[in-house]
Amino acid sequence: MSTNVLRTADGWWVVRGHRAVPVDTKAATTAELIADRAAVREAALSDDTGTPVADLVALSPVTTPCRVVAQMVNYRSHARDSGFTGDIPPAFFRKASGSVSGPAQAVVRPSHVRFLDYEIELGLVMGAPLPVGTVVEERDLPSYVAGLVITNDVSARDVQLTKTQFYESKSYPTFTPTGPYLTLLEPEDFAHLLGLRLKLSVNGELRQDRTLADMIVRPAQALTLLARFQTLEPGDLLLTGTPGGTALKAPPKAVEKIGSLLPPAAKWKAFFKSQARNPHYLRTGDVITATISSPDGRIDLGEQRTPVTDAE
Repeated sequence: MSTNVLRTADGWWVVRGHRAVPVDTKAATTAELIADRAAVREAALSDDTGTPVADLVALSPVTTPCRVVAQMVNYRSHARDSGFTGDIPPAFFRKASGSVSGPAQAVVRPSHVRFLDYEIELGLVMGAPLPVGTVVEERDLPSYVAGLVITNDVSARDVQLTKTQFYESKSYPTFTPTGPYLTLLEPEDFAHLLGLRLKLSVNGELRQDRTLADMIVRPAQALTLLARFQTLEPGDLLLTGTPGGTALKAPPKAVEKIGSLLPPAAKWKAFFKSQARNPHYLRTGDVITATISSPDGRIDLGEQRTPVTDAE
């Protein structure tokens, strides 16, 4: 069975129901904790009654600096929303690790960003080096992936679209809420990955709800493709794409054709004028709730609740 680990300013904790037991470890980073699985197992089996989880302030269980890599358009439902047809070539982009924030920390909208969007994603936390040239089969996943986290690939759509700039639009501080738990997996848990359900709500309204079965490129293949050019190390993070239901959606084909005839400045002015009427973009005071779990509760990554605020 999987083990949920929480990180606070005081250290690492194994979560058992509504209580948490401290892990007796000197690990300061996620990579060091993963290397000290014996201490995690000892805490999981401890007779210590622990501390109420509600009394702990969770930090991101993925420590930084680290590599943060993401997959683009990797769910069929998101591809449809984005107007893609036919085969979609696998694509990756990087996010600054300075964007990683805690599971209850506010998402801060920069003052120049008007269209702030959400993207729930399953994060894979590496447990072993992935050298360039590695080929990962499904049976090999436990050898490379230590655990899972909830992530939210927050996106400044007006920056992303007008500049075709993924790195900037997704890398502002607080743009990768992560946690609350690092869910460390046992080898037998990997057979249950496709049943994991990703759900994201804004102010209680369900916006995204899909299982990993909707994925286009699944984790083993994604790591193989990534390893053609990118080395990963223990503690690095791979975001595996988001399902449909984000605020941004492709315009109808007829509108898109008309827009393609306009000069770029006029096209974007018209597009964002229409987007201003879209009520699903994030606003100050919104609360984003995200969960990822299997139907039987065997794997449960907890609940992430992040308010949205404006930069001062």
